[in-house]
Amino acid sequence: MAESNNCNHQCEGCASAGNCSEKTDFREKLHEGSCVKKVIGVVSGKGGVGKSLVTSLLACKVSKDGYRAAILDADITGPSIPTAFGLSGERAETGTMTMADGNQVDFIKPVKSKGGVQVMSMNFLLPHETDPVIWRGPVISGAVRQFWTDVVWDDVDFMFVDCPPGTGDVPLTIFQSIPVNGIIVVASPQQLVRVIVEKAVKMANMMNVPVLGLIENMSYVKCPDCGKEIKIFGDNNIDGIAKDYELKVLARIPIERNMSIAIDNGEVEDLNDGYVDDAASAVESFIKKI
Repeated sequence: MAESNNCNHQCEGCASAGNCSEKTDFREKLHEGSCVKKVIGVVSGKGGVGKSLVTSLLACKVSKDGYRAAILDADITGPSIPTAFGLSGERAETGTMTMADGNQVDFIKPVKSKGGVQVMSMNFLLPHETDPVIWRGPVISGAVRQFWTDVVWDDVDFMFVDCPPGTGDVPLTIFQSIPVNGIIVVASPQQLVRVIVEKAVKMANMMNVPVLGLIENMSYVKCPDCGKEIKIFGDNNIDGIAKDYELKVLARIPIERNMSIAIDNGEVEDLNDGYVDDAASAVESFIKKI
């Protein structure tokens, strides 16, 4: 446990982060023109497992269920949400607005998808979407905080935060700066991923953020002729992880050509495969209990 008199209140990079005696609230204030009711983080201990896909599918599903959905794309250096929603080339509106008390405040407006999902991504602020973001950790973390403090989110019921992989600066910033109500951990079937998933679950536990459940992506391939499910990565490990940590497996998403084409074409909102329906229902039910 970190001693209070040794704490410099800089949690990023601290070995005792999430397990210290300091109780200071580091949460940032939401933009005064915004309203965000509940926040769900989509996380994983490693990259390439499909967090952005899961984030996109969940936002689309709760939007179709009648809720106002939003996505905060916290993967600053590798954003892919705009592509999935067909928003490549879009730019966020920025400016100054007058509040009810007469104060002038700066703002950034998220971009809306054709289905009404509000999206904020670093790509919307770059001169060209292919421009690289060559920043160090603290600057990237600052950008994530600004997506919460400077963006005017319009009466959002569910905000999904597409987190970058790992348990480093940015995920820690999200857990500390944004009032995350719960997280969903995304995994793939390989044995190696078990250790990585456990890291993400343990980090959430250390930060006192509830884990709603696990989603396994690339779970299987369905034979187009006989319909048999082929587990190309071998037997699933997710059930064992779920049992060990008393978590639910909320969805198993297959490798599917039509889904890949839809994402590449910016048509994620047109997918109706139902793979994350149970996961979305779990999110909606969980929030109602809070």
